[in-house]
Amino acid sequence: MDKLTIRGGAPLRGEISISGAKNAALPILAATLLTDKPMLIGNIPHLHDITTTMELLGQMGSELMLDERMVIEVNNRDLGRLYAPHDLVKTMRASILVLGPLLSRYGQAHVSLPGGCSIGSRPVDLHLKGLSDMGAEITVNDGYIHARARRLHGAYINFEQVTVTGTENLMMAATLADGRTVLENAAREPEVADLAECLNRMGADITGAGTGRIEIEGVDQLNGTRYDILPDRIETGTYLVAAAMTGGSIRLKNTNPALLEAVIEKLSEAGAGIACNGATISLEMEHGSRPRAVDIDTSPFPGFPTDMQAQFTALNCIAEGRAVITENIFNNRFMHVMELRKMGADLAQSGNRVMVSGVDTLSSSTITARDRRASACLILAGLVARGQTLVEQVYHIDRGYETIEEKLMQLGASIKRLP
Repeated sequence: MDKLTIRGGAPLRGEISISGAKNAALPILAATLLTDKPMLIGNIPHLHDITTTMELLGQMGSELMLDERMVIEVNNRDLGRLYAPHDLVKTMRASILVLGPLLSRYGQAHVSLPGGCSIGSRPVDLHLKGLSDMGAEITVNDGYIHARARRLHGAYINFEQVTVTGTENLMMAATLADGRTVLENAAREPEVADLAECLNRMGADITGAGTGRIEIEGVDQLNGTRYDILPDRIETGTYLVAAAMTGGSIRLKNTNPALLEAVIEKLSEAGAGIACNGATISLEMEHGSRPRAVDIDTSPFPGFPTDMQAQFTALNCIAEGRAVITENIFNNRFMHVMELRKMGADLAQSGNRVMVSGVDTLSSSTITARDRRASACLILAGLVARGQTLVEQVYHIDRGYETIEEKLMQLGASIKRLP
């Protein structure tokens, strides 16, 4: 497994471009299954999960072409296999997103129960209940979901809890259903709204995406279109935190500040100077200053994103003062805490909270990344630690960050990948 070696102490300075959002690209790639017309998807990030999704579509019979500009052409005119096998789905929870499109267009689907990061319970029950309410017959046997429906019909679906992939799956399924579907307590994340925008360009009739109530009027068919994925707000936030921790000054292009209001607010509270201009965000820390500790309380969008919790935990480790990190979304998302302690961080965990007392500096160590955001957190810690830090099991980082070591080197970091 690959490792990253990092020599800390250099402030990040310079300019980089932000990649397209993986969490928008994956459902939009799944949405191509809803039409037999060619689709062109641009601003695709070069990530392991994208490769896995392309392989999954290819096994079903999709024709895919990827050019040097990271634009994917997908043609699903003749799928031969309505089947998502365990060997692919086990590595990526987002594979469940093919269920709704396959069932809606073809009337059947056979999808393995999903895998992915080990960060707590992510049940698919909400997906299955919603599809059942829309007329699907669903059974689960030997680790596979088997779903059938002559044609899905519209339904009123009130989610018991907010679910991003559940909202996306049922929204896609409803586009070709008979009648109107209402999704109440729907996820408001920008990636959900991006999917809806793509579907509407394909000919769907969706209103309310980005709010807690989404309405979908089913249509007979969808067409192909060209669509560019929105920028990755989590990648943007990660580099902003890295610059704040190292006392740097960076400029991030091809992003969208409107997607990061909660993160930008916390960085400003931590003492960072931030300027937003169109699709560009600049951050500068006063020379020699440490960030101030900031409390974090994760919640669904537009609240503070759970995917930025670990990065702010790292920031608070070297900040002035004390902070409380409260994780309200997932029940096992503090796997980075033990590794940060190895570096000299002062953290105490109690249930879904971590109390952090900032220290003057962290020490280098050999640490292990246990999920995607923990990987990012530990890399940030390595950027400010004394000496050389070795981060093991960084394959997680390749699932969520495009060429992270190359971008950090562009900003002046001393970082190298080892086999």
